[in-house]
Amino acid sequence: MTPVRRHGNLRVVPLAGRTAWLLAVASAVGVAAYGWPLLADTTGAAGTAHAGDAAWVFALVLPLLLAVLLSELGSGALDAKGVAVLGVLVAGGALLRLPTGGVTGFSLMFFLLLPAARVFGPGFGFVLGALTMFASGLLTAGVGPWLPFQMLGMAWIGLFAGLLPPARGRGEVVLLAAYGALAGFAYGLLLNLWFWPYATSGSSIAFVPGDGLVDNLGRYWAFHLTTSLGFDVPRAVGNAALMLVGARPVLAALRRTARRAAFHAQPVFSAAAAEDAGGVAALAPVPVRPEPWPLRAPRPS
Repeated sequence: MTPVRRHGNLRVVPLAGRTAWLLAVASAVGVAAYGWPLLADTTGAAGTAHAGDAAWVFALVLPLLLAVLLSELGSGALDAKGVAVLGVLVAGGALLRLPTGGVTGFSLMFFLLLPAARVFGPGFGFVLGALTMFASGLLTAGVGPWLPFQMLGMAWIGLFAGLLPPARGRGEVVLLAAYGALAGFAYGLLLNLWFWPYATSGSSIAFVPGDGLVDNLGRYWAFHLTTSLGFDVPRAVGNAALMLVGARPVLAALRRTARRAAFHAQPVFSAAAAEDAGGVAALAPVPVRPEPWPLRAPRPS
């Protein structure tokens, strides 16, 4: 008997081996982009942080995003309908950023990103997070050396949302709420790194070029607690509240969309009754209604 896949455990776009390697490479590039100033003798104003290398980071990130998307298409995990869904979610997420703009730290972008990554999987979530931030940067005129680092941060949030453990019903909502709160803190902790190594003001919480990595990380932690909690707490609390209030209907709508789009439906061909002019039987596609995967596990008899 084929085991029933519960709706909380199902990823519409499974993670293929090649895609996993590409995600690892993209993440390695991101870690190097964030971390290399901590190991270098960086000096200069915070306003010019990464002004020289941001374009190179951006030039590396975009092809890797395209490679992940093409890998999903090539493996059959994603098709044209999946790309269309991705485009709609990117546009919706970018528009959701407009009312808040992230001024207080809180952003509505997470409202679509977390459930979508949960439903469609980690590869989809990685691309969705990065492209949503890119599109929102264009809409809000937020294009600058910080943008590729924001894209990487959102991409990782989408990636790990797609890797959350199985859960169902209320437990799934609570899981997403807890992850949303954690992601809110982690995003702020990560994003400060794009400029902090360049803000060498001489204070006790500033980066000291040439000092040990452990000592500088201690100063960074103090800097983060001193300057960023006012932004991180609203983001974390807002993410948790969004998931507790709206995750269930959004998850249901996304799963219904994926089921009706039938991403994994395979065409079946059979010999047509009619023959073409040359007397050779034509092969005509026979529409096959895909078996819908259940939204709920059947009750035991």
